[in-house]
Amino acid sequence: MASTKEYLDFILEQLSGLEEITYRAMMGEYIIYYRGKVVGGIYDDRFLVKPVKSAIKMMPEADKELPYEGAKEMLLVDNVENKEFLRDLLEAMYDELPAPKKKK
Repeated sequence: MASTKEYLDFILEQLSGLEEITYRAMMGEYIIYYRGKVVGGIYDDRFLVKPVKSAIKMMPEADKELPYEGAKEMLLVDNVENKEFLRDLLEAMYDELPAPKKKK
């Protein structure tokens, strides 16, 4: 099942307190970037983030889910209604995320 544009718009609105939030559509899903780094994505209308230490610390009870078959597990963000939590989560994660790969 692909994600809906409506859910993407909802998540983007929830993240509107952060600057430099971008996304890329990919095979019916959406990759979410914060300041150029991949933080996670929207998969089957679920907001999943990379399981970096800060995200695990902020969401110790978060379910680990596969965004798609064959992928690495990611953390399900179930507190998507709370804009302040989402802002704090992405800001905490930023330094732990890998730098974007250089394009050839």
